Amino acid sequence: MSRPLEGIRVLDLTQAYSGPFCTMQLADMGAEVIKIEAPIGDQTRGWGPIVNDYSGYYAYVNRNKKGMVLNLKAEEGKQILRELIAKSDVICENYKVGTFAKLGFPYEELKRINPRIIYGSISGFGINGPLASRPAYDVVAQAMSGMMSVTGYPDQPPVKIGPSIGDNYSGAYLCMGILMSLYKREKTGEGCRLDVAMLDTLFSVMENFVVDYTIGGFVPQRQGNIDPSIAPFASFHAKDCDFTMGCGTDKLWAKLCVIMHKEHLIDDPRFKTNDDRCKNFTPDLDKEVNEWSTTLNFSEIEEKLVEAGIPVGQINDIKQVCELPQIAARNMLWKVYDPGFKDEVSFPGCPIKIQGVEDEIQKPAPLLGEDTDKIMKEILGYDDAKIKAMHDADACM
Repeated sequence: MSRPLEGIRVLDLTQAYSGPFCTMQLADMGAEVIKIEAPIGDQTRGWGPIVNDYSGYYAYVNRNKKGMVLNLKAEEGKQILRELIAKSDVICENYKVGTFAKLGFPYEELKRINPRIIYGSISGFGINGPLASRPAYDVVAQAMSGMMSVTGYPDQPPVKIGPSIGDNYSGAYLCMGILMSLYKREKTGEGCRLDVAMLDTLFSVMENFVVDYTIGGFVPQRQGNIDPSIAPFASFHAKDCDFTMGCGTDKLWAKLCVIMHKEHLIDDPRFKTNDDRCKNFTPDLDKEVNEWSTTLNFSEIEEKLVEAGIPVGQINDIKQVCELPQIAARNMLWKVYDPGFKDEVSFPGCPIKIQGVEDEIQKPAPLLGEDTDKIMKEILGYDDAKIKAMHDADACM
């Protein structure tokens, strides 16, 4: 079965993480993604881990793409890009707001070149508002969105969430917007402008934390691994590791009480309803559960809770999750020979599984400028003399 986005051409002028994460998903699903870099290359080419002078960070988020180098400060480089825009479906960038327009490519110009083009951008704060001109990285968006204020423990300073979720959530949102726009274009024939901001993105995924304030007038605080609206729904200690468990209903709580041989807690007024359990989680409920769980190895706890239908999971480190049989069964570690490393390497796979579609990397991330000449020849129809002239003019590499 063909991949769902085969036949769609995407010009990817993004770098770092948010934009490349978006275009990686499009490439995984069959789109022809042309990664267009400046002569110095994507900044992630210098981000670790570095093996054989090659970046694992870059290689992960740029798989399945073609690579081209254009000098957009040269008029000839701009002309190459204009010709590519005319022959493409989507263009993505995550420059600082206004930079792409200053290079000569405001949305009005893109529409003039190709009325069907879908233009998507990611920035820290969006294309309008008092902060629009400010640059941002993920950690800034996590801080300003309120996310860090509710992450960590009450007696400790705020902490960022480990992965750069402001980047990857923004990339996923832009990918979603592109797919919706492609669907709309099938009906109207018109392209559109997509504007995704990292601050907006993280604000949108703050779930009950925002409505706690807008509806209840309450400003949520850090509570560690506790869920403020469900209990027990937290991390606990076994003899050999820490684990998480969630009892989202009174029925599951009652089952847990039976497993712990603490049936008297079912009707204990401190724990009878979910609201009671939330109010009395620390130190009462937390103490009752850990008093039981610390006497057992996790494998014993897991067997009992799984049989009872109570969600449970060990807190794995990265080595443990990479070796998890479920990850292998779901083919969530893709292997590919990458010439940058001169070896076979593994990357997180695509979580979207489509029956009948090959679930693997089609090609490794491009070396710098790997496909420049091929793209000019096969897509733009340049002959060898014109290609040489473009190189001589420092338009490409």
